[in-house]
Amino acid sequence: MKLNFSGRHYPQNIIMRALRYYLAYKLSYREIEEIFSERNIHFDHSTLNRWVIKYAPQLEAMFRRRKRRVSGSWRMDETYIKVKGKWVYYYRAVDKFGAIIDFYLSETRDEPAARAFFNKAINQHGLPEKVVIDKSGANAAALDTINIRLWLSGHMLFMIEILAIKYLNNIVEQSHRKVKGKMHQCLGWKSWEGTESTLAGFELWSMIKQGQMNTTEMMTPWEPFYSLAA
Repeated sequence: MKLNFSGRHYPQNIIMRALRYYLAYKLSYREIEEIFSERNIHFDHSTLNRWVIKYAPQLEAMFRRRKRRVSGSWRMDETYIKVKGKWVYYYRAVDKFGAIIDFYLSETRDEPAARAFFNKAINQHGLPEKVVIDKSGANAAALDTINIRLWLSGHMLFMIEILAIKYLNNIVEQSHRKVKGKMHQCLGWKSWEGTESTLAGFELWSMIKQGQMNTTEMMTPWEPFYSLAA
């Protein structure tokens, strides 16, 4: 899989740099438009929005192929974000070292939503040894469902240990702050597609900056990002 930049009015390096500026820094579309205009590169802020929606999810999907392994001890929590003036739920998990495991946007906060998040994370990383959650009954019910399926399929040795210890979950609660910061910068997102795309790109940059991408040599944080489109 390779990103397709054909048909665009701007070369790949311009698009990728504009994307990185938006995903990496507290800059609005209009501020990035101004930065590039100063360099005699003119595009509209709405064009950058379309680039984020198109390319950020693709870059994040490509990153997953090169993502480092995470610890088997997970910390999972959900937070609120605003989409189209409505509060929705953003599920995230990090491991005990703070490495980002996965994320999932949902209109509901219930057992099916929590289970969808865990299924997504497990498909990428395999079964965890233990998961630390808050006191949410929905999160516990989702893990119980997964454990029941493991037990029924004869995989009792792989059942997940479930812990509800608040201080152990502080690490994931603290990591929500950057997501909240991006939301406040955007004054809330205006579309579901734009929200999912922006969050995919934002989490991608966070994982790259934390060194979660497998590379064959030492790189600056921006070099792995650009290499995804190479």
